[in-house]
Amino acid sequence: MKISRLVPDESGIIAWPTLSVSKKSVVTVGVFDGMHRGHQALLRRVKDLATQHESFSVVVMFDPRPGVIHQYAAAHGGAEAGDADQLDDSLELMGIDDRLRFMRQIGIDQVFIIRYTLAFSAKSYRFFLGQLVGKLGMRTLVLGKDAAMGAGRAGDVKAIDTLAQATGVFELDVMDDLGPGYTRVPSRIIPDPPAQAGEPEDPTAGMTKAEYRAWSKKHDAKQVRVWSSTNARYLLSQGRITAANEVLGHCHCIDGLVVRGEQRGRTLGFPTANLDVNITGYVPADGVYAGWLVDLGESSGSESEDATRISAAPSMDARVAKGSPWRWAAAISIGTKQTYVEQTGLTERVVESYAISDDWLDLYGHTVRVEFAAFLRPQVRFDGSEDLSEQLKRDVEQTRSLTD
Repeated sequence: MKISRLVPDESGIIAWPTLSVSKKSVVTVGVFDGMHRGHQALLRRVKDLATQHESFSVVVMFDPRPGVIHQYAAAHGGAEAGDADQLDDSLELMGIDDRLRFMRQIGIDQVFIIRYTLAFSAKSYRFFLGQLVGKLGMRTLVLGKDAAMGAGRAGDVKAIDTLAQATGVFELDVMDDLGPGYTRVPSRIIPDPPAQAGEPEDPTAGMTKAEYRAWSKKHDAKQVRVWSSTNARYLLSQGRITAANEVLGHCHCIDGLVVRGEQRGRTLGFPTANLDVNITGYVPADGVYAGWLVDLGESSGSESEDATRISAAPSMDARVAKGSPWRWAAAISIGTKQTYVEQTGLTERVVESYAISDDWLDLYGHTVRVEFAAFLRPQVRFDGSEDLSEQLKRDVEQTRSLTD
């Protein structure tokens, strides 16, 4: 799989390369955050059509997420965002590397990662699609039914289909509705840690229509697909890991650098891998979870602009695979260390994982992946180290059972 990063000029124009003077391409466009079941089905459709027509399978992906750029502009008087470091995207489900890894596994030929800018977003969908036809040889565009693109999101599937039929230079292939339909989620996603042990229940389950309408009004809820990044993000914010993983079709995960913490876990007999604050992926609601810890290898100490650094390396697939020697079941804690906060004065939110292993694991300076399988219990304050240690033993046994 070939990966190209393209940056629009100040006017929003992209210098697209020419893929071929004779071979056509089947293209899809989007962010693909989370790479949920709907995304996976869409990409497989692109691959299948490309194979049938002996064409290139092409993905045009935006980074950063468009919503982040527009939010930055709204908060800074319409200014264009500069470095990605300026941007706070705490709602991003999955990093670019993992999205690329999924695309490589599906068999996509070419991925273009477009640096999303305000100038680029101001271009009409007609202009954008004309570029894809002229430069990439697009013969077929594959989209979901709710897709929209171009200035003001004017290019919905109806408008694009009209353009395709009028010009005759490409065709639009619209994916049928996938998944179990629609649901409603609050328009503003606010993390709400579960108060009880065990997988949290759907708060709207069993509601009458009147109760559901009242709940929707109270939370200013909007309708979204069940298989959507927005719904997955909401479920994770409520600690509903099992439901979120069902939407994603894989375990939700976050990546981060292991740093030295207070090393209190070591004194309790449960040494943990503490993640640096710069975490890739959406951090679920505070609580204790069962899951896995995966050693992705020693960090180089700098972020590479080479998108193939992780995603295109077959060794990464080997590390994250089930049964990998770099993979361990783990009890995962997210939140402040309430038992010791009065003693230490530290109130920072911490992600730490205890890998269930007979061997001592020295992971300092390594990038690790934390995968979430189930919610175990909320964060609580214990009277002391002994009570906490006993609870940690129970957490570990429960984790063993759930990840066996």
